[in-house]
Amino acid sequence: MMEIILKGRAISKFYGEGFALVSNKPISFFGGIDKNGIIKERNHDLYGMDITGKILVFPRGKGSTVGSYIIYQLKKNGHAPAGIINIETEPIIAIGCIIAEIPLIDKLEVNPITNIKTGDYVIIDGKNGFVKIRR
Repeated sequence: MMEIILKGRAISKFYGEGFALVSNKPISFFGGIDKNGIIKERNHDLYGMDITGKILVFPRGKGSTVGSYIIYQLKKNGHAPAGIINIETEPIIAIGCIIAEIPLIDKLEVNPITNIKTGDYVIIDGKNGFVKIRR
């Protein structure tokens, strides 16, 4: 087994781990993901995929600020991702992760979209600002 450790900017300082689900497209939590954690945006490369318990890796959020509350509601319903890694996050994703206590890291020393593969096992240490990738 190979293990890669990458440093980044810790946004939401919590701990999470799980299998990665990687997209090269931005994600809107308001209207793009249903209450069960299924991506329902038809033209999205993760259409139909379940984000529950996954480490969700995508460039950045998009859409309405209501997305922050959708992230919180997903956590309350048990359908939130275990963690999020962005290339560069924006306030919608940052606020949602902080209020839902979901670890969030961005600005890794390498591009996470090209260096993390769907199915990799990923650990996010949001307190210390690093990510471990196991494959």
